[in-house]
Amino acid sequence: MSTEQTQAQANKLIWAGRILSALPVFALLGSGVMKLTQSPQVIENFAKFGYQPSLLPPIGIVEILCTIIYLIPRTSVLGAILLTGYLGGATATHVRISDAFIAPVLVGAMVWGGLFFRDPRIRALIPLRS
Repeated sequence: MSTEQTQAQANKLIWAGRILSALPVFALLGSGVMKLTQSPQVIENFAKFGYQPSLLPPIGIVEILCTIIYLIPRTSVLGAILLTGYLGGATATHVRISDAFIAPVLVGAMVWGGLFFRDPRIRALIPLRS
């Protein structure tokens, strides 16, 4: 394969990663901002999980900060690790009340999938073989 073809393939992977990463980023930033607004609907939804409304702002801030860390290329791996922990907690919260928990699992998979395509270091750590 020529250098030009290799570079074109790398660019395609990077763009695929950016697009795949954008989906959880928009979802997480939107969720974090909604927690900060503390609308009655968000408070009601949050209460069903057994959390006090006073925890909404700190959880929203953590969600937004972890997402921002994920967005910065130099800190994206740390951001993915932090978001994995955050989404693991979200998954556990849903499981605890027997609620559907597929959403945080899918968001976590998209976080790592997007990073896999964007970052050659991650692809080297987790090589996919055909």
